[in-house]
Amino acid sequence: MSGLYLHIPFCKQKCNYCDFHFSVSLRNKEALVNAIEKELVLRKNEFNEQIHTIYLGGGTPSILTIDELKGIFKCIHSNYSVAKNAEISLEANPDDLSKSYIKGLKKLGINRLSIGVQSFFDSDLHFMNRAHTSYEAIKAIKDAQDVGVENITIDLIYGIPGLSQAKWQKNLDTFLALDIPHLSSYALTVEPKTVLAHQIKSKKIEALDDELAKAHFDVLLSFMKGNEYLHYELSNFAKEGFLSKHNTSYWQGKSYLGIGPSAHSYNQKSRSWNVANNVAYINTLKEGIRPNKVEYLTMSMRYNEYIMTGLRTMWGISLDTIKKNFGQKYSSYLVKNIQKYLQKGALELVNKNRVVVKTEKFFLVDGIISDLFWVE
Repeated sequence: MSGLYLHIPFCKQKCNYCDFHFSVSLRNKEALVNAIEKELVLRKNEFNEQIHTIYLGGGTPSILTIDELKGIFKCIHSNYSVAKNAEISLEANPDDLSKSYIKGLKKLGINRLSIGVQSFFDSDLHFMNRAHTSYEAIKAIKDAQDVGVENITIDLIYGIPGLSQAKWQKNLDTFLALDIPHLSSYALTVEPKTVLAHQIKSKKIEALDDELAKAHFDVLLSFMKGNEYLHYELSNFAKEGFLSKHNTSYWQGKSYLGIGPSAHSYNQKSRSWNVANNVAYINTLKEGIRPNKVEYLTMSMRYNEYIMTGLRTMWGISLDTIKKNFGQKYSSYLVKNIQKYLQKGALELVNKNRVVVKTEKFFLVDGIISDLFWVE
């Protein structure tokens, strides 16, 4: 399965926690869309496989008009073989999703919406500098359902200062009442050079509370399990039949093509990424050149990536796969290093082959992963 990712680097305003590449100026929007189409044509022969998933992320893809999206999809279908049942996702902010816009998206073949809700409390949205309100979030979800979009996911953030357990529970109750089949939920984190980082450094707000985030995470796990959502990746929960095919392909090491400024691509042998600068991206593609850098993956890099992506999922990692793909040296190294986590009950060995993180220890998974990395 091959995936196609398109990065749309525009937002109405800057969320204070975000460190993704984007611009709040729309001055170069038309030129950027043209450049994306040029890159699509330029790279059409990189993968000979059929495209099974398309994902428009950002930034805020819903900032594009239906006509702009129509041009992009026309270019995709003219240059790539897209499976008839392909999962086609678009990230959207609630304030962009009018019923007429959603109908336009559906007509283009977009069959999955990822709606950036983050919280159903206006006080939290104001704290994060989000552009929408709680009312707009709920209305956007209901409008999408009315139009006939069944495959919907929303984002919710926990660990927000001042977010009590009662408010966090209310967020989850609202999610459940809206009958949404998928949830992505993340702890608020402090990334360098963000507004949030500056606010904490200047003591305008207090440092984030890891214990609060852990308490929210525990409530999240219990709630989602109790309501029969599958916890298939650290931050992702789904009803049967609604797992994200695109993101799952990332976690399972499938190849993907990344189009747009800052977008990454992966072909199992190398990783490449485009320049994170809109003007440089546009100008370089005018000359018919892709503005990218390439990193060829060593055996240890591939091994570490398999550990990192696999242990964050319900499928875990396979000892047989490691021995087959990386050899006895890496297999012996892993078996030796997982022993302490098996004894502590953080990891579990299933059928003497599959290593998975126990659900109640998922909050510690990043530390476990880094400890199992191969260090040259």
